[in-house]
Amino acid sequence: MNTPTVSIIAISGKSGCGNTTVSRLVAARLGVEFINYTFRKLAEEEGKTLAEILALAEKDDSWDRLLDARQVELAHQKDCVIGSRLAMWLLPDAALRVYLKASPETRVSRIHAREGGDRGEIARFTALRDVQDHMRYLDTYGIDTDDLSGAHLVIDTERWDAEQIARLISEAYLGRK
Repeated sequence: MNTPTVSIIAISGKSGCGNTTVSRLVAARLGVEFINYTFRKLAEEEGKTLAEILALAEKDDSWDRLLDARQVELAHQKDCVIGSRLAMWLLPDAALRVYLKASPETRVSRIHAREGGDRGEIARFTALRDVQDHMRYLDTYGIDTDDLSGAHLVIDTERWDAEQIARLISEAYLGRK
């Protein structure tokens, strides 16, 4: 196996688990690039809503492949922290692969706090998105996002705040040698 020329920390988890917040904090702590190229970003670039992009991705896996290829390309350009649903699976050469988890209730509360809106609708949309994403990743890549065996760390984000989690990940990364 070739040694990667860059050092990557891949952080994954479902929506509302803190991927973006924690990834940004870890990158800042370590002084490396933060990469967060998501369907949200792709939707902005395409002039579409997140729901529209997700609906397109449901019918056409080229949207997933485009997004994921771009993430992998960006991650291999320089030392970085990348936060995305599939980062830890798409970057098996990452120096540290982390999965963040939280209960559906906590995730809905966090999404509601971040975006506002109707909690019931957020809960419905989030649950539906979880099922759709899981099936799409399985169909497109053969990746079972319930299989966390490839993670070096699995962190329950209900137990610690984002700063504490970022410190745990940074310490794990720096102490891995």
